[in-house]
Amino acid sequence: QLQLVESGGGLVQPGGSLRLSCAASGFTLDYLTIGWFRQAPGKEREGVLCISRRGGTANYADSVQGRFTISRDNAKNTVYLQMNSLKPEDTAVYYCAADLKSYCSDSPGWYKYWGQGTQVTVSS
Repeated sequence: QLQLVESGGGLVQPGGSLRLSCAASGFTLDYLTIGWFRQAPGKEREGVLCISRRGGTANYADSVQGRFTISRDNAKNTVYLQMNSLKPEDTAVYYCAADLKSYCSDSPGWYKYWGQGTQVTVSS
């Protein structure tokens, strides 16, 4: 059974950086497409970035363009979300999601497996 565990969230000042990790167990990362989503209070879950099992990446949130990047380390079975120049509007619970499908999607329904989420709060 595939399990995903996010880590790296926390409280950071505006302009700061965080790196979130999504560690997969029970399945080799080579076969997984991984998406990062976030959900702020009172808002719908939105897709942020995705990296496919083929290595392609997709950005689904214009607001993070140039600030967030996604990468993966297959040897560690971990996907990372590097977040720079953080803004208060980036505050949300961040989730990673996985599926065996070959392509990315910004639809939460595309992904079968989800982590528990990690809170990111950007505030002075």
